Amino acid sequence: MIICCGEALIDMLPRTSTEGEDAFAPYAGGSVFNTALALGRLGMKTGFFTGLSSDMFGDILRQALTDSRVDHSYCATLDLHTTLAFVRLVNGQASYAFFDENTAGRMITEAHLPVLGGDVEALHFGAISLIPDPCGATYESLMRRECETRVISLDPNIRPGFITDAAAHRARIDRMIAMSDIVKMSDEDLEWFGMDDMETAARIWLEQGPSLVVFTRGAKGAIGFSRSERIEVDGEPVTVADTVGAGDTFNAGILASLKRDGVLSKPAIRALSADAIGNALRLGAKAAAVTVSRPGANPPWAEEIGF
Repeated sequence: MIICCGEALIDMLPRTSTEGEDAFAPYAGGSVFNTALALGRLGMKTGFFTGLSSDMFGDILRQALTDSRVDHSYCATLDLHTTLAFVRLVNGQASYAFFDENTAGRMITEAHLPVLGGDVEALHFGAISLIPDPCGATYESLMRRECETRVISLDPNIRPGFITDAAAHRARIDRMIAMSDIVKMSDEDLEWFGMDDMETAARIWLEQGPSLVVFTRGAKGAIGFSRSERIEVDGEPVTVADTVGAGDTFNAGILASLKRDGVLSKPAIRALSADAIGNALRLGAKAAAVTVSRPGANPPWAEEIGF
């Protein structure tokens, strides 16, 4: 099983009402939540951990997880509101306004951490859930607890507009990179770290602990680095509806491919072949292409991409 650990929220997406008025409609979302849905739809045994509200929006999130075959029994239920994210799309690019103070997802602590069984092979972390406390510290604690025995995947998914203390967040991400086996970043994330050369950055991070560092480049595809390999794949040609959930789906493709190839374990990740890395990048790109071809974060099912 792969457990995705991070935010779940309601995206209030721009729509037009039947009267022709500008409006917002609620959709289940969140970066790590999207990765969980994508994994479930790709046929992976998937679980999800966060704090979910007991309110009606929490029910929407639980139903969406169930509908995509994701086990949400690991989640804590809190009598607090659900995070809301109002989304604005300009030329297909998303910007966000978050309402996240004292929400169920934000207020989880170590007391809410789940007990994981021996069937859990990997955990995936990332995105805005790592910025605020107490939830950021809680996820970091879970990673620290599990990193010696389970594969750890990290997508920092930097959102500068939500980072109020850049030095503190950089320190947390640096600590989590060192505990991770797989790190995925976009080219925009790399800029936030003050670097512009992917290979140089990859070599720095590979020395700190990870065995695979991946950079996505939108339509240009992706590049994966291990200590012995450099693998580049092209992007899938597609007409873009919007980019919501693209990177999240890419993460799912990487993990699903590694699982399918039988290399989702600590020893195997340390010795990934060029073929295994290439397979993972290609599946990530193929799955993400479907997501960007339709509005909102709507990852593909396995049969849609022949997986």
